Amino acid sequence: MTKPPAEFYQWDRDRHPPGYTPNYKTSVARSAQYALISLENTVSEVTGPRFGHGDIDPMDRDLLHNYAADGQSAMGERIILHGRVLDENARPIPNTLVEIWQANAGGRYRHKKDGYLAPIDPNFGGCGRTLTDEDGYYYFRTVKPGAYPWRNRVNDWRPAHIHLSIFGTAFAQRLITQCYFEGDPLIARCPIVQSIPDPDAIDQLTAVLDMNATIPLDTIAYRFDIVLRGRRSTLFENRLEGN
Repeated sequence: MTKPPAEFYQWDRDRHPPGYTPNYKTSVARSAQYALISLENTVSEVTGPRFGHGDIDPMDRDLLHNYAADGQSAMGERIILHGRVLDENARPIPNTLVEIWQANAGGRYRHKKDGYLAPIDPNFGGCGRTLTDEDGYYYFRTVKPGAYPWRNRVNDWRPAHIHLSIFGTAFAQRLITQCYFEGDPLIARCPIVQSIPDPDAIDQLTAVLDMNATIPLDTIAYRFDIVLRGRRSTLFENRLEGN
């Protein structure tokens, strides 16, 4: 008889930021007003989704050219963002969808409500996607995004960052996060980043310079490994609560 899928590791509330963080102004209205409720995962939440390579075009991961006119390229510092997607037990997650979106090199999003003064790059769309290989590896070619101001306090600026969505092996494993870049002085000043109580968790959100993957005279590389929740190692008396 086939065993039911195991539960995922529980959310670590000591590592992740609290919902209510007054220095991050919009968290005041968005945060929960009552105690959180833990819900048991359903079978559909721990057994999907499935993606195929036929759904992805090879150019989808090349943000330098996937929106550019013929013979043109996005403007800015050319970078590679690469790494592996792993579960919490350090096992690679193959064939899973990784999506990114970001501001251009001037810190401007291609969005009608982005009113920042930096210009739009006509050859940069700011979105990409790819599937991990059999070792959980992914990579993108893009430009390093610029910092931009935001209406939080009088003079708050977001560090350079790239947004990521990763599905893992199940809907309950979907992670939406951001990666920052090693050495950015705005990381220590950002109210969103500093809402994270664990310094190690902040380091895990920081892409590190990777000269081994850098292409000389072409593209600087940054490595960003992504760790998702893993399955519990054993079941206790056939119950999904695990160990």
